[in-house]
Formats: sequence, C-alpha cells, structure tokens
Amino acid sequence: MSSNVGSGNIYEAGDQRNVKQSELEERERYNEGQPNSHLPQDSKDNRTIANKLANEERRGDEEQKSEEQKLREKDATLPARAHGNEPSRGAKIDQQLREEDEEYLKQKGKK
Repeated sequence: MSSNVGSGNIYEAGDQRNVKQSELEERERYNEGQPNSHLPQDSKDNRTIANKLANEERRGDEEQKSEEQKLREKDATLPARAHGNEPSRGAKIDQQLREEDEEYLKQKGKK
C-alpha cells in the first residue's frame, strides 16, 4: 500500500543506521582528554571555582578512604563496630583467620 503523505526520504533511516566498527576506529576522537591536562595548581586553567573545590573534595575523600582501608586490613570487624553494629559472622571469621596467620608467621620466623 502506498501513501501520499510526505516524500519517500522522510521514511528512510539514513541518519539512524549503525556505523561500522572499522569506521569508528578510523574516526578522530572528539574532545578526548589528555592525561594530566588539568593540573590543580595551574593558574591558566579555566576551570571554575566550583570545579576546583569539587576536585579538592574528591582528593580528600581518596585520602580518607585509603586510611580506612589501612584500618580494615588490620581489623575486619572495624567497619561494623565503627557504625555501632555487631560485626557479621564472616567478618569475625576473617579476623580470626588473619590473627592465626599472623601468629603462625611469627612462630615460623622465630624457628
């Protein structure tokens, strides 16, 4: 059945076709970021103050997380106790295994 509404090119999917993978790999990337392109203390960097503050907050969070991770490596029950909860059974077992391994390594080192 043919239609008299509009021209045929309206119904063609020319702009909706998928691009071949080979064409994607050959195409230049648009606005690809360069490593270390935004230095935090760069005076010529045009980032807004809000973006600079957000970056500093992110850096602070990363430092705080690394301290928390160091504490978790020493004590598996720490996260639960820090929130006022009883540690899970798995966390207790992990801590027991960690302590047993440390004792075994100490004994082996003494011999």
